[in-house]
Amino acid sequence: MNEPLPLHGLTVLEFSQYLSGPSAGLRLADLGARVIKIERPGTGDACRRLSIKNLWVDGDSLLFHTINRNKESFTANLKSADDMSTIRKLITRADVLTHNFRPGVMEAAGLGYADVQRLNPRLVYGAISGYGKEGPWKDLPGQDLLLQSMSGLAYTTGNENDYPMPFGLSIADSLCGAQLVQGILAALVRRGKTGQGALVEISMLETLLDFQFEFLTTYHSSGQLPRRSRYNNGNPLLSAPYGIYATADGHIAIAMVNIPQLARATGSAELAIYDQDQAFSHRDEIKATLAQHLAAQPTSYWLERLHAEDMWAMEVLDWKKLTAHQGYKILEMEQAITTARGKSLVTTRCPIRIDGRRLFSGKPAPSLGQDNERIVMELLK
Repeated sequence: MNEPLPLHGLTVLEFSQYLSGPSAGLRLADLGARVIKIERPGTGDACRRLSIKNLWVDGDSLLFHTINRNKESFTANLKSADDMSTIRKLITRADVLTHNFRPGVMEAAGLGYADVQRLNPRLVYGAISGYGKEGPWKDLPGQDLLLQSMSGLAYTTGNENDYPMPFGLSIADSLCGAQLVQGILAALVRRGKTGQGALVEISMLETLLDFQFEFLTTYHSSGQLPRRSRYNNGNPLLSAPYGIYATADGHIAIAMVNIPQLARATGSAELAIYDQDQAFSHRDEIKATLAQHLAAQPTSYWLERLHAEDMWAMEVLDWKKLTAHQGYKILEMEQAITTARGKSLVTTRCPIRIDGRRLFSGKPAPSLGQDNERIVMELLK
């Protein structure tokens, strides 16, 4: 029999919606915590209606099912005196509370940190905001694309003459949720030593600024903005050949490699005129030369030669090729979930292993309010 997971026995009340807060709850649940979503009666978490590619499962969005598996749902109207009385009782029994509302929303509901601390001094209270709770941006919408854009992150992707280009996924939400989990776990460690709860706060903007620490440190040191490569940009701070290149039948990624060695491995006489000291000063010329040369042969041809020289290069895979590869299959990253109405979904598992144990959880996302009666019986009677 498997040993209980590290967070077994901890109860988390999740007042969060959409992605950032629920992603934190997902990870806490994966690690063994009991995560109870507190949802508005009738509508619930707004993510239930946030459809991706018009994909719906059991009446809720596929995205909701992906990010809220392994949780329970408890509906409560925070404007109802009776429901608020129930919520306060749940708070006295909880270990962690999370929310990702704009500053002031939870305080207006009587559920700010000062309010709940009086009810449960041991509670770890995790709060996500878009831009922090002070300053001129504090009431602006904390949406991922908007944060990527105003944080400067969109200028790290794409080529020099491209428009600012965002990541193709909700990077701010995902990173912010992960960092909230780090803060919560640190606070729980301290509570285990002192019995003291904590207020853990993080904003999506601070998360993305931390994510760009290399760029910002370079900017503060030099006073100069990083410049994207004109061709095949991979990282504005790195020299040629760092980037992705088209081949005769696909694409290949080449990381930090020596230019003369690359010229020998690829048999490029044009590339051989450059030495390593020119890798940054002549970055665009080198990349353009290499791009023209690599387009003449298929990916496998180049990988065989580059890997023979122990050079850092890999094929660029789409998800169909990735999931068919043995390197992917051996990780066992997929898990099947069956919803309450019998719909089968395949999603990813928690990437963490504990004592060699992969963490799978086939428990589906809850239907709205499905756990009210059981939670009242188990926690409040």
